[in-house]
Amino acid sequence: QVQVVESGGGLVQAGGSLRLSCAASGRTLRNYGIGWFRRAPGKEREFVSAISSSGGTTYYADSVKGRFTTSRDNAKNTVYLQMNSLKSEDTAVYYCAVGLGAATKDSLYDYWGQGTQVTVSS
Repeated sequence: QVQVVESGGGLVQAGGSLRLSCAASGRTLRNYGIGWFRRAPGKEREFVSAISSSGGTTYYADSVKGRFTTSRDNAKNTVYLQMNSLKSEDTAVYYCAVGLGAATKDSLYDYWGQGTQVTVSS
């Protein structure tokens, strides 16, 4: 059984930064692509970012490009999402997902965390 856990969410003022972490038990993340998704109140879940197993390939949604950076430390079995210049529209529950590769479609991921709340105050 794979358990995926996100952490690092919280309340931050607009323009501030947060770093989310994604860890997993029961599975070594180094062999898997990791995706970050978010769901804002009243909206559908949307793709944010993804990173390949090696970390050599990353994808970003246009809305976060240049502000968010995803990285991984396979020695720590952890993936990070560094979020800078946060805006009120970034407020959402952020989810980490584990799959065979880096992908922008949520259907291609097999394991999901419970999510961590990010609230950006304006």
